[in-house]
Amino acid sequence: MLMVANWKMFKTVQESQAFVRELIRRREESTLSNTTEVICPTLPALFELSQLCAGTTLHVGAQNLDLGDEGANTGAVSAYLLREAGAEYVIVGHSERRRLYGEDDTQVGEKAAQAVAAHLVPIVCVGETQSQREEGKTDEVISRQVQAALKALTASTPAIVAYEPVWAIGSGLVPDGAEANRVAGVIRDAASSGLPVLYGGSVNRKNIQEFAKAPLLDGALVGGAALDVAHWMDLTRLWEEVRG
Repeated sequence: MLMVANWKMFKTVQESQAFVRELIRRREESTLSNTTEVICPTLPALFELSQLCAGTTLHVGAQNLDLGDEGANTGAVSAYLLREAGAEYVIVGHSERRRLYGEDDTQVGEKAAQAVAAHLVPIVCVGETQSQREEGKTDEVISRQVQAALKALTASTPAIVAYEPVWAIGSGLVPDGAEANRVAGVIRDAASSGLPVLYGGSVNRKNIQEFAKAPLLDGALVGGAALDVAHWMDLTRLWEEVRG
């Protein structure tokens, strides 16, 4: 099981440290056994959290990377710099990056390849819009996004795909477990490998077990519900109650 927290543009460095310290303290008293937890904080907090998580069961990831290794690219942060700052994972292709910053399938594939070259595990986000869903294009869109993102990677390359239907992110609307499981199958077929598949999009205490019951899902990519320690711990506990 893999649980990834995407904090987006929330939490100061001090708030991030306080969260992780409290999570580490509570984890010492918990019975969690089969879950890999990855925290993806804001960039300013990345190095500090990597230091706090060293020697614990927690892992740290980044929310994005910029193409290129180094050069005159003001404000850019490469995969190698993220790795140097302590990241082990990096999210690429999130719908907010596609929608707000114009990232396309080609760029997402290039970012995934650069993440792997820097020894980061890419968490590739794919998902259809509401209009694409209504037009019956979900499978077509998902397959295209997966193949574009993974085309430069080999079958043995560590990578993760997160199914985040755009219409579900921050809306409170979610597909049922059967539909999420069906799309996970589409992802696996398009990837031609047994890579882990996560579900993301308005995940919370009320619906997490619905996704845990989907046999083709390996965990969740969580946004707002990951900002509170107690809520986050409930998500991992509830998933393990279903899957063990």
